[in-house]
Amino acid sequence: MGCPAEWFFCDPFGRLHALVLTSLGAVLPEPFPTIIVTVLAVAMATTIAAVIVLSETLAERKWVGNMQGRLGPNRVGPSGLLQPIADGIKLLLKEIIIPTQADRIPFLLAPLVTVVPALMVWSVIPWGPGLSVTDLNVGVLFILAMGALPTIGIIMAGWASGNKYAVLGGMRAAAQLISYEIPMVLLMMVPVLLAGTMSLQGIVEAQSRIWYVFLFPVGTLAALLFFIAGLAEINRSPFDLPEAESEIIAGFHIEYSGMAWALFYLAEYGNAFVVSAMTTILFFGGWQIPFLPIPPFLVFFLKCYLGFFVIVWVRGTVPRVRYDQMMRLAWKGALPIALILIGLTAVIVTVAPGLVG
Repeated sequence: MGCPAEWFFCDPFGRLHALVLTSLGAVLPEPFPTIIVTVLAVAMATTIAAVIVLSETLAERKWVGNMQGRLGPNRVGPSGLLQPIADGIKLLLKEIIIPTQADRIPFLLAPLVTVVPALMVWSVIPWGPGLSVTDLNVGVLFILAMGALPTIGIIMAGWASGNKYAVLGGMRAAAQLISYEIPMVLLMMVPVLLAGTMSLQGIVEAQSRIWYVFLFPVGTLAALLFFIAGLAEINRSPFDLPEAESEIIAGFHIEYSGMAWALFYLAEYGNAFVVSAMTTILFFGGWQIPFLPIPPFLVFFLKCYLGFFVIVWVRGTVPRVRYDQMMRLAWKGALPIALILIGLTAVIVTVAPGLVG
């Protein structure tokens, strides 16, 4: 979709970048203006991430409450809108208790190792045309690399806690994330081949003619499997076995409290939004929507929150799968289908490049 010139929000980063560089360049030598702009952009992305995570926690509790015939949060603020802030203040005031049997240093580092890569992913997400901290020409590769790092933090948390349930949760998480990482990588290559680029901005722009989800069967099946693999990657129901309450109480973070515990949930909800955002970028045209004069960043947010609603909907309706069922789905279902889809995509791009170009 085109972007009217009078809309500042079509490319605010680009225009603010030029304005700030012009102003600072008059008083500061290089590279200080560029460094300051980068720091401001990272701070903006981090603030957006925090606000989105707060809204996700409230939305999930409200939606699940409605699905289960109850109200959900309704006491703090009008209609419970201030409940996430109250929860944040409560967690800030809580003590971080370190068990006597825990390995202190990895126990304290594990939440940071988990949450930092989850936040770094946000720096390459394009919220609209030119609206990202940076547009890497290997953005898909960066997403994959950062998405694999939290596994290390989860294993550290499970092992360092000195708790048998935490160890079981860490080992489950390691096996689960490694298993679903493989089909996810292959499925992300489908839109990369179709678009001919690994830039997230480029993939969105390549869908100006048709969203890849409508390219049946390649794009449709790839989008569905990518979303399912994403749920397994972020430990969301029905694949939340690393922290299954009915089996291993809380899994890898059973011994954590206060803000240390909150960082794990910040990473989880941040990753949930990233899965929705990546599904939107790779298969649903990103910020593009034909024939509707809506600001691109608003279109992108609406699509992402629709994806998050589906994640919550699955949690409220689908029971947790058994561990053997989950692993069978990865190795005997998702992986073979992903290989077939990437082969079909390569044939389509070679034989009929004009179909998707």
